[in-house]
Amino acid sequence: MLGPLLERCFELSKRGTTVSREFRGASATFLTMAYILLVNPSILKSAGVPEGSAVACTALAAGVCSLLMGLGANFPIALASGMGLNAVVAFQIAPHAGSWQTAMGLVFWDGVIVAALVLCGLREAVLHAIPRDLRRAIGAGIGLFIAFIGAVNARFVIVPSGTLAALQQDPSAAMPPVTFGHLNHPETQVAVVGLLATALFLVRKVPGALVLGILAATATAYLLGVGQWPTSFEPPSFANLFQADLGGALQLRLLPFLFAMLMVDFFDTLGTVTAIADQSGLAEADGRIPHLRRILLIDAMSASIGGLCGVSSVTSYIESASGVAEGARTGLHSVFVGLFFLAAILLAPLAVLVPPAATAPALIIVGFLMTLSVTRIEFNHLETGIPAFLTLIFLPLTYSIAHGIGIGFVTYTLIQLLTGKWRDVHPLMYATATMFAAYFVI
Repeated sequence: MLGPLLERCFELSKRGTTVSREFRGASATFLTMAYILLVNPSILKSAGVPEGSAVACTALAAGVCSLLMGLGANFPIALASGMGLNAVVAFQIAPHAGSWQTAMGLVFWDGVIVAALVLCGLREAVLHAIPRDLRRAIGAGIGLFIAFIGAVNARFVIVPSGTLAALQQDPSAAMPPVTFGHLNHPETQVAVVGLLATALFLVRKVPGALVLGILAATATAYLLGVGQWPTSFEPPSFANLFQADLGGALQLRLLPFLFAMLMVDFFDTLGTVTAIADQSGLAEADGRIPHLRRILLIDAMSASIGGLCGVSSVTSYIESASGVAEGARTGLHSVFVGLFFLAAILLAPLAVLVPPAATAPALIIVGFLMTLSVTRIEFNHLETGIPAFLTLIFLPLTYSIAHGIGIGFVTYTLIQLLTGKWRDVHPLMYATATMFAAYFVI
């Protein structure tokens, strides 16, 4: 009974997948996303958000929103509190807003506004107005971005101590921002084992290569003393639910922060959805993505859900590419991920069992798989090739998906204007580039 029901709901055969493949993909996605259960509360506590409740609420919001995406849009993207957005909330918005509750209210209204833009068709229209080479550059750039995150988690890449000391003395000094790590660090040794194991499994086409690589790295972590066993089991707390100050967020002085959040939220998801659709082969021949409006609407609603849960904006996760790399092609993948997150509410202390160094190799390998789209960018067409290249390099180097996209958009628009090809630019690209330019200046 269950098999035919899942087939009918998720079109498994039509998309060339199976229940077991979706489950395997969901396992890979969850393992690469699980770090958010610890990282998000640790960031938000800087704004005064109670950390214990933030763990359970982060899992709850991720579970509910991933279920909504799977059941409502049948697309293999899981959702959780967005990295970068949570830092903006904790270190920029909350101090100016006066409380974390007001900051979460602002997150709620961000989701409402983006949802309205989706219902008007504006968010979907913007995506279709982007030249295809720029869209491919966004996907490849995000691949480089998450590979860079993996390299940092693995300590393959570190910030030189001399740079930190020099910049404290002279902020204008030109110093190397990053350098190479060393194998004498246990975290790096764990990542090396995981990276080699994952690569070997992939080359030999072993099913579940990413999951097996994470498990191999986790086992190595405990052998080297990197992993941490939980010391106690605290009952889950949902004290942070519905604490957002929706009225207090509607202050004129907070409008610039709302605008900044809108820009990041709006374009981070466009980049993520484009990359996942391209990697999974779900994009149609003309580049359009099936059920795109549903995907974007659920993503917007998730931002508001994150605000109501007190865990910052919940957004589509590029780590879903891990599941796609394992063969996931439907929303059943997202349903499974959602169930994993809901189960994690009770098992929150076990989140520490998989250290960041163990999931870092999966991020690096997924980054490699995503950058394959760079081979389809026509760099010889300079009017789109140059903006595509700038998107590729600035997206990881600025550590911001939105900034990388914005630099590419502004450059593309200016080149078309200055070369007399202004008629070739979609009006929405003009509007978007103008908003990005204003965002950068403000």
